[in-house]
Amino acid sequence: MKASHSRLLRLIALFKLVKAALLIAVGVGALKLLHKDVAGAVEHWVELLGLDPNNHYIDTALEKASNLTPDKIKELGLGSMVYAGLFLTEGIGLWLEKRWAEWLTVIITSSLVPIEIYEIYRHPTAIKIAVLLINIAIVAYLLYRIRDKRMR
Repeated sequence: MKASHSRLLRLIALFKLVKAALLIAVGVGALKLLHKDVAGAVEHWVELLGLDPNNHYIDTALEKASNLTPDKIKELGLGSMVYAGLFLTEGIGLWLEKRWAEWLTVIITSSLVPIEIYEIYRHPTAIKIAVLLINIAIVAYLLYRIRDKRMR
């Protein structure tokens, strides 16, 4: 395999591993907030980070945090951990250049594209659009790799 293909595969693996790490942080953070004053914790972080509490986005975050129930917090934490596990599996498999990981990544990433499109339709942001484009590029590249290997 060419070194450039190997580097690109490693870059995709790193992207998946970073997403896994972020989801683990979200999951652990959510589960730590279980049965605590979530709005108070968010207010504390707003002050600690020196953010403007009158900012529209901060105000919206505080409002949403105050409406979170313990069940929703648990769902968020556990859901984040499940997705983190999937991304870890993909990332490690791709890093080790396993063919099954390429297929798994194509299947999982492709299955999430309609959800990403729906989320962009509901609340478009540059980050959501960038993630969608990156995921589409990942699927296209991995399909090219899979097909190219099959042709040899």
